[in-house]
Amino acid sequence: MADSMTGSEIVRLGNEISARIRNGETIYNYTIGDFNSHIFPIPALLEQLIIEAYKEHYTNYPAAEGILELRQAVAAFIKERQGLEYGVNEIQVASGGRPLIYTLFRTVADAGDKIIYAVPSWNNNHYTHLNDARHIAIETTPENNFMPTAADIAPHLNGVTLLCLCTPQNPTGTTLGKEELEKICHLVIEENNRRSEGAKKLYVMFDQMYGALTFGDTQHYNPVSLVPAMRNYTIFIDGISKVFAATGVRVGWAFGPAPVIAKMKAFLSHIGAWAPTAEQHATARFLPNAKAVNEFLVPFKKAIETRLRNIYKGFMQLKGLGFPVDAIAPQAAIYLTIQLNLAGKKTKAGKLLATQADVTDYILSEAKLAVVPFYAFGAGIQSPWYRLSVGTCKEAELTDMLGKLQQALEQLQ
Repeated sequence: MADSMTGSEIVRLGNEISARIRNGETIYNYTIGDFNSHIFPIPALLEQLIIEAYKEHYTNYPAAEGILELRQAVAAFIKERQGLEYGVNEIQVASGGRPLIYTLFRTVADAGDKIIYAVPSWNNNHYTHLNDARHIAIETTPENNFMPTAADIAPHLNGVTLLCLCTPQNPTGTTLGKEELEKICHLVIEENNRRSEGAKKLYVMFDQMYGALTFGDTQHYNPVSLVPAMRNYTIFIDGISKVFAATGVRVGWAFGPAPVIAKMKAFLSHIGAWAPTAEQHATARFLPNAKAVNEFLVPFKKAIETRLRNIYKGFMQLKGLGFPVDAIAPQAAIYLTIQLNLAGKKTKAGKLLATQADVTDYILSEAKLAVVPFYAFGAGIQSPWYRLSVGTCKEAELTDMLGKLQQALEQLQ
């Protein structure tokens, strides 16, 4: 299994970027789905509560399912923010979203089971591979904002164990609309109703880690609020990593049907991917403070949206000048979907950009812009689309970045 795993394109790019920075280059590193904590620090109150929790000596093993105080706080938080009512026995805490996703795959799918996921999407291909499951990868299109549709999914549902949905989506920063999500939910209900008693259910992994980070008229919808019968089949993945810029604090939670959550708890008990005890206590004290939550979220979201919209505006200007670039208007998360359709062009020195990997390297070398190609998220190797993340972006550098990009584009023929 270890030998068969493919390396991360993001890690490869990261290593190259680090080497360039060490050599004195200025790189606009928009590759990672993380935050520069000097630009986007965690909420001040949460930081204070973490320090206090350590001073209170909360350094022992936590409960395998997460401390009761945090599960109670999560239950109240999702009820207040999303109108979803879940008991503490239906909530599982872990060290961020990754172990919860991996554990869910292991819990509901056996080797050889079919798993549906859209491409591009974050890590579903790797988790399916690690589970020795069968990949049902749905190629999405820019016409649908790189989100899967009910029509895309419907032909593949027979015998599927897990349907992976992420909205707002990593890497695209786009969302599933209400109507399309409702259609998908009804497909899931119909498929489960068709299955004989005792047969495996079709579950939905609903990753809403970016659910609070929507902009403009974009709204976040979830399966259970839209179609209550989906409660029996939906496992949510959520946490503080993105909504509170707290990627390294490592507090995430899943919630869903109690029997599935209980199995996930048993699995996690053996691998020990618990959120640290002090951070759990701090998060339990922070989430009920609606005033502190809102005081953080309002300027945080505005800062992210401003960066996304300014970069989008810059790409539209470049497109208007005739350069082969494009972008999808920002909807959510910390990502902008951009297109660099430069394969087949020649550099000033006469070198052909034969592949999309050549394009990626050229933009990094000449524009000093580092972005992640969609083929790193399971899309076709020649896809001209990229994820641009603004989590480490300084607003003051955007004019220079776009200027360098234009210069690099002007050199191509």
